[in-house]
Amino acid sequence: MRYTLFENRKDEILLIARILLVALFVLFGWSKLTSFSGTIAYMAAEHAPLPTVAAVIAVVMELLVGLAIAVGFYTRPLAYLLTLYTLATAFIGHHYWTMPDAERMANMINFYKNLSIAGGLLLLCIAGPGKYSLDRR
Repeated sequence: MRYTLFENRKDEILLIARILLVALFVLFGWSKLTSFSGTIAYMAAEHAPLPTVAAVIAVVMELLVGLAIAVGFYTRPLAYLLTLYTLATAFIGHHYWTMPDAERMANMINFYKNLSIAGGLLLLCIAGPGKYSLDRR
């Protein structure tokens, strides 16, 4: 059985998928940028090495790379880069298996959310950005 509805709207669906995949990153990247000193303090509290550098990386990856993917600019390589970032943050920031019961469930959810988002980003690497993107211009 062919799903012609999806095939006929492939480019529109890819546009929606790109926006939905990065909405979370853009939202939280903006938040990290507008409260940059708080972001640095959070990185320090999480024992990130070089908290200021970690905060800059987080803002660039979440806000700038997220926006680039949303508009379809260098979509495949940036989706792959964001996949690596997302997996790294899952293991570095949401290591639920080492946390006490009170923190375990929320971090388990965030860990598997990150894995799911990474899967979507990998699919975007394969599918490409679609017609409605800067890559296609």
